[in-house]
Amino acid sequence: MKRSFDAMEAKPVFLSKEERQRLALERRQAAVADQRRSALDILQSLPRPPPPPPPSGAPRDSSSSHRDPSDRDRGDRGDRDRDRDRDRRRDDDSRRDRDRDRDRDRDRDEPSRRDRDRDRDRDREHRDRERGERDKDREKDRLEKMAEREREKELEAIKEQYLGSKKPKKRVIKPSEKFRFSFDWENTEDTSRDMNMLYQAPHEARLLYGRGFLAGIDRREQKKAAAVFEKETRAEQRRKFGVEDRPEDDVADKKKAAAAEMYDAFDMRVDRHWSEKGIEEMTERDWRIFREDFNISYKGSRIPRPMRNWPESKLGTELLRAIEKVGYKKPSPIQMAAIPLGLQQRDVIGIAETGSGKTAAFVLPMLSYITRLPPISEDNEAEGPYAVVMAPTRELAQQIEEETVKFATYLGIKVVSIVGGQSIEEQGFKIRQGCEVVIATPGRLLDCLERRYAVLNQCNYVVLDEADRMIDMGFEPQVVGVLDAMPSSNLKPENEEEELDEKRIYRTTYMFSATMPPAVERLARKYLRNPVVVTIGTAGKATDLITQNVIMVKESEKMSRLQKILTDLGDKTAIVFCNTKKSADNRAKDLDKAGFRVTALHGGKSQDQREISLDGFRNRRFNVLVATDVAGRGIDIPDVAHVINYEMPSSVDTYTHRIGRTGRAGKKGLATSFLTLDNTDIFFDLKQMLTQSNSPVPPELARHEASKFKPGSVPDRPPRRNDTVYASH
Repeated sequence: MKRSFDAMEAKPVFLSKEERQRLALERRQAAVADQRRSALDILQSLPRPPPPPPPSGAPRDSSSSHRDPSDRDRGDRGDRDRDRDRDRRRDDDSRRDRDRDRDRDRDRDEPSRRDRDRDRDRDREHRDRERGERDKDREKDRLEKMAEREREKELEAIKEQYLGSKKPKKRVIKPSEKFRFSFDWENTEDTSRDMNMLYQAPHEARLLYGRGFLAGIDRREQKKAAAVFEKETRAEQRRKFGVEDRPEDDVADKKKAAAAEMYDAFDMRVDRHWSEKGIEEMTERDWRIFREDFNISYKGSRIPRPMRNWPESKLGTELLRAIEKVGYKKPSPIQMAAIPLGLQQRDVIGIAETGSGKTAAFVLPMLSYITRLPPISEDNEAEGPYAVVMAPTRELAQQIEEETVKFATYLGIKVVSIVGGQSIEEQGFKIRQGCEVVIATPGRLLDCLERRYAVLNQCNYVVLDEADRMIDMGFEPQVVGVLDAMPSSNLKPENEEEELDEKRIYRTTYMFSATMPPAVERLARKYLRNPVVVTIGTAGKATDLITQNVIMVKESEKMSRLQKILTDLGDKTAIVFCNTKKSADNRAKDLDKAGFRVTALHGGKSQDQREISLDGFRNRRFNVLVATDVAGRGIDIPDVAHVINYEMPSSVDTYTHRIGRTGRAGKKGLATSFLTLDNTDIFFDLKQMLTQSNSPVPPELARHEASKFKPGSVPDRPPRRNDTVYASH
């Protein structure tokens, strides 16, 4: 034990790897020698085997043979006790040997155990050191992030101090408004169909057994219903009593049915429908029904009757023949209302749904006006054209040119288009050669006037198509410059009551648009004299032939949904609208990679590229057109099946014009719009428009706060305490 204590107190010595291997080998050899030695000791301590018994022929000891049995038993018991004592001593000796070997091994392994403990402590210290360094790095990163957030907050505070904040104002709902009872009906509150079957099929009253009439209902229809009811009642009575039908009864029923179709003096004879009458037979009531049928409304004085068909339009014979050759069978409502006004040289403001035939509504009166003037010749060609049509975009101007040339060809009238993207010298040369009609964009036309390529000395017919779009695009100065370049001596008198001289030529101004914003009204008050406002349908409303679908999506889901819609579309054509040129190009590239026949159209392309894109789309070489709002106004592409607003515009007017590219000329169309939470500026107007057109409103849009108040309007709030205090002072 003393040696082991001395070994523990000894100073630890560092051993190399070779020394540790040598010591381990020596310890192993010593352990093997000890095991052998202990095995020999155990073998020596074991009892020796008893001597073998003597052979059967050998003589026995007489004393043992003659021993008493009890003495023999006692001797056996003593032998067993001796054997037990010997075994006990042997076990004690082996236990002492094991303890001695264990102490020897412990003393021998003490240096290696200290080495293991030292290595374990060193590893633990190393792990603790690494953990501490990681904690320090983590704490350093956290402090850096906190410092970065503090810097961002400081920058935001500085920006807010100098630029002002744009925090959305929290709307405070008054209790009276929150719990207010709404007296308006909603589509979901239709109680006209009761759950009780008895009330769903009410029994109509038969006054005086079918001989009486209900006020306010067409008498002829009541007489027809009474005759049918009487016939059914008699047939039921005959079946009840088993009476067979007779030929005389059938003849009597037919006579009564024919009598129900006729009127007598008692019926207060009601005239036929207006469509069955000649124009001389039309009464004021018929004209009112006619206007209601086509949703035509006027505002102005001394308004002429609308025309019901082309023969009643008072257009020239040649022009009617041209209309027939072009294939126009029946005039549209805007043509019915506007053409008679144009033939009387009245100034007109036309507000009609997109795709309603506005172009022919001003082209036909313009051509009729030009046919009454002397033809353009060398004597008057230097004075300029007779009529000017201005449009906001090149594509719309070229489309109006195509529509005008359809009719002008049969009348020998020359039409010239002046748009950007082409040589202004060539366009000026065409004007100097003489033409009756100039169709132009405002900027290029003003350039021609300023460079003296053209004059407007004899121009007395002006058309502003899509006037609101021209004002939105910033063309108001150019439009004013063109109007001021015309002679002012032929303006109509400002007095509404003063009669116009039919022999004299007055300036006639047509202004067409789908909407009428304040800037356009200001322009109209300045240059139009006593205009008649013709409204077809509701201003700023899309036609009922367009099915509108608005889908609330995330920005990342748009492309996959667009590809699915276009795949389902097949070979039909579709226009995809984007807000920027870059976005339109990117969407066109994505769709092209996906295998669609796609082309792009926007203001960043040259005039030749734009014409190639439009011609390819019209000829079905491409079936998908990705465009900006350049294609949103007036462009007439036949049979566009689907319009997709990939990016929503910021105003509902632009939305109206976009979806108006489909559902044209009486055909049905489909418009799908992708709406995100970034389009809150249009939420209110879009919800109102969808509600008015009975289109489904997405629940996300209906519940959103921005859809409940018009942007810029401050909702009512209860007076604050400070306001009350100031008021009392």
